[in-house]
Amino acid sequence: MAYILHIESTSTVCSVAVSENETLIAIKEINNGFSHAENLHVFIRDLLQQSHLNITQINAISLSSGPGSYTGLRIGFASAKGLAYALNIPLIKVDTLKSLSKSVIDSVKKDAYYCPLIDARRMEVYYALHTNDLKEHQKPNNLVITPESINVFDLDKSIYFFGDGLEKSKPLINTLNDFYFIENIMPSAKHLITLAFQKFKESDFEDLAYAEPFYLKDFYFTTPIN
Repeated sequence: MAYILHIESTSTVCSVAVSENETLIAIKEINNGFSHAENLHVFIRDLLQQSHLNITQINAISLSSGPGSYTGLRIGFASAKGLAYALNIPLIKVDTLKSLSKSVIDSVKKDAYYCPLIDARRMEVYYALHTNDLKEHQKPNNLVITPESINVFDLDKSIYFFGDGLEKSKPLINTLNDFYFIENIMPSAKHLITLAFQKFKESDFEDLAYAEPFYLKDFYFTTPIN
């Protein structure tokens, strides 16, 4: 039996869950802008109380590793690494895009491509293409959505699109031939549970000294326009 604490902080959703093996025990999350700094540790405390667990009973910590918000990823990693170090328990990284696809594949269950779209600001998204057995048909990448770039999704099977980058991408995705939209799929700690437990069983853990988020692209500062 393994109790795993799961942290999702890659988007505007601040989400924490506790599982026993592959079973969700409790979850607490809010989609209220980037409020991770204020809410993450409070959510962890409240969730443990709700689950009637002591922090020392947690066997591992998993977190959504990106791509996503730079600030959210940094906060999530700082919290997860600090707790894992203090408790002397393993840290597990779960690919954010893969966890989103896993959640949709489990419900759709069709031979198709699954494309999570994570908002990367303006008309850019982070995406990957997964098959129905969760293998990568296209590796994680960033894409500026244009009439030309959308052709990367002109493939030989149906594609299911979902994620918080879906809404702004719809007008151009609508020019494709064989696609479906899955609404209201947001990053959530509950999506990490199955993949994290698989890694736990395989002892696929991170080195706390070197574990870093998967940013996908370099961070850069911009000057606001007055």
